[in-house]
Amino acid sequence: MFERLSVMLMKEFLELKRDRWAMFRLIVPLIIQMLVFGYAATFTVHHVATSILDLDQSQASRSLISHFVATSRFNVVDVTQNRDDITRDIDQSTATIAIVIHAGFGRTLGNGQSAPLQVIVDGTNSNTALIALGYLSQIVAQFSEDQSSRAANFRADTAVPEIGISLQARPWFNEGLDDRWFFIPGVIGTLTLLQVVSLTAFAIVREREVGTLEQIMVSPIRPVEFILGKTVPFFLIGLGDIALVSAFGIFWFHISFIGNPWIMLLGASLFLLAALGIGLLLSTFSRTQQQAFALNFFFVNPLFILSGFAFPIAAMPKLLQWFTVINPLRYFLVVIRAVFLKGVGFEVLWPDLAAMALLALVMLTVSVLRFRKSLD
Repeated sequence: MFERLSVMLMKEFLELKRDRWAMFRLIVPLIIQMLVFGYAATFTVHHVATSILDLDQSQASRSLISHFVATSRFNVVDVTQNRDDITRDIDQSTATIAIVIHAGFGRTLGNGQSAPLQVIVDGTNSNTALIALGYLSQIVAQFSEDQSSRAANFRADTAVPEIGISLQARPWFNEGLDDRWFFIPGVIGTLTLLQVVSLTAFAIVREREVGTLEQIMVSPIRPVEFILGKTVPFFLIGLGDIALVSAFGIFWFHISFIGNPWIMLLGASLFLLAALGIGLLLSTFSRTQQQAFALNFFFVNPLFILSGFAFPIAAMPKLLQWFTVINPLRYFLVVIRAVFLKGVGFEVLWPDLAAMALLALVMLTVSVLRFRKSLD
């Protein structure tokens, strides 16, 4: 058995070596996608186009405007005295946010009262609008704190100190709150899933399509040996892909890696076995590479959406949450993010590792049985 399996493996690696573009297809597109996802997949919003209507023209209103000008989060494109200009800026998408400072804003603050501030938001892109509103709230809170400090400094009767609450946030594991630290580990799992499933499904279908599958099966090689010979190379390629894109994320994007590499290796191996099972299962339903491509697109995209890569699983409907239970990418994202950023070990991650092991066992068993049946 081992002799026939070694011959099958040698055949696969020789085909890979003779293919001039194989290494290019396996490495360069992966790096390009890593760069694109690394820079594009982010919830951080910069330079939000902002229009300001200042009807107060006081020192306080000018100070508030300066707080928006000083930050890179907002780009003040128009400071006007006309309400029609605000409507025009929002309607023509010149501005995403419009801030209206009403007359008497400074006087109200000077009297120690809360002054209203009107904010008009273009909700066409709800995600950008919500994030921009969060940034705006932070700036207004900082402005309010500065005003309170300035009033306290000039207050004459300071014999009795004011009692206040100071909130100090201390983020763990990602002190800079850089969302790229969240996305890059997820990109590693997503790209690996796409690569391994596609390679497995297309390679076996290609053998069937060109007619070499029948020639192999009339040889002394057994179906199990053929399946191992086809999947083991892709398992090794998948490990190499994970190592490559992980190193790229660490050294190019400066993502922290503080965990145990052996836990990472174990999680990657279990995830790749499950991905190989998916690719092998797709190959049993496909007779041509076009069918394999269509099935790959039909199955892999839901796996990506239901993985928690960008959309929280807790926010999904209950029915879809149940579907995520059979998604190996969901568990691998938990493992890879925990290993990268938190440095936790097996005692914490064993439920996710066990879930991937169970999924890998079930998918490979079903795939092998279906593949043997299709060969018969």
